[in-house]
Amino acid sequence: MRFILRRLGFYLVAFWLSITLNFLLPRLMPGDPVSRMLSRSQGQLDPSQIDSLRRLLGVDDRPWWEQYPEYLWRVITGDLGISISRFPTPVTEVIGSQLPWTLLLGFTSLVIAVIIGNLLGILAAWRRGSVLDSFVPPFLIFLGSFPYFWLAMGLLYVFGIGLGWAPLSHAFSVGLQPSFSWVFISDVAAHLIMPALSIVFVSIGGWMLAMRNTMIGTNSEDYILMAEAKGLRPSRIMFAYASRNAMLPAVTNIGMSIGFIVGGALLTEVVFAYPGVGYQLMAAVQGLDYPLMQGMFLTITGAVLLANFLIDIIYVRLDPRVRVS
Repeated sequence: MRFILRRLGFYLVAFWLSITLNFLLPRLMPGDPVSRMLSRSQGQLDPSQIDSLRRLLGVDDRPWWEQYPEYLWRVITGDLGISISRFPTPVTEVIGSQLPWTLLLGFTSLVIAVIIGNLLGILAAWRRGSVLDSFVPPFLIFLGSFPYFWLAMGLLYVFGIGLGWAPLSHAFSVGLQPSFSWVFISDVAAHLIMPALSIVFVSIGGWMLAMRNTMIGTNSEDYILMAEAKGLRPSRIMFAYASRNAMLPAVTNIGMSIGFIVGGALLTEVVFAYPGVGYQLMAAVQGLDYPLMQGMFLTITGAVLLANFLIDIIYVRLDPRVRVS
């Protein structure tokens, strides 16, 4: 419990720092979103309306030490402001409508990459020198050297435009209404295949190589030699003894890779016009929607910190040495 409380305190401090940076960066940038809105309104707002609008968006002329406690309280209570590009929709509603699609894409690609990559790494380390160990890791590392968006464009051109095997864009077909029907679920899965594969292909090589290197070190331990001397089946030794202990670093890597997966998903969403946080973030940047950009950055940061905290809790349960120390 002391370990968990220390980690919780660390992540709370990190989240507070991210809130502070999120508050300062837009205010240090030249210009403000109200000026852009005024250019669109062509002088149709009077000075009192302009002052109210600045106060509503949190970019008025008050000193920062007066604005910061108010901003901090609004974030704690879940009020991230009003979106400019989709005025007067609150930022929380905009993010709430896009976040599930990003979670679906990121979680699906992460699970597939972790399972397949770790399984290939276990088999490659257990059969060192085989075809799987000699040729597959270099090929996957070469594939992983390509950027997310480049591979996404390649898949889109070959399988979407050239062969016509997969949809080109969006999360589901135009005209369908979101529901739990098989027609809608299968259509969402068809639109999910290429964006998820573009992330899986880039990240699977790292998972395989990390698990292979850890398994090689684990295979030289004394308890593996004891299990072999006892006459246990090779498959049981590989999965119940070697891979079980080699998985500990992989659990830590899951939390660390969530941020990279989210970052890759942002660019992938732009390529496939996938209606997630990344696609909406591009629209917010183009429209200089500072409140929406702040809300998205804070949401992504909070999600990564929360995921890493959950990984720390899982690690405590998996590795008794952490509890003893």
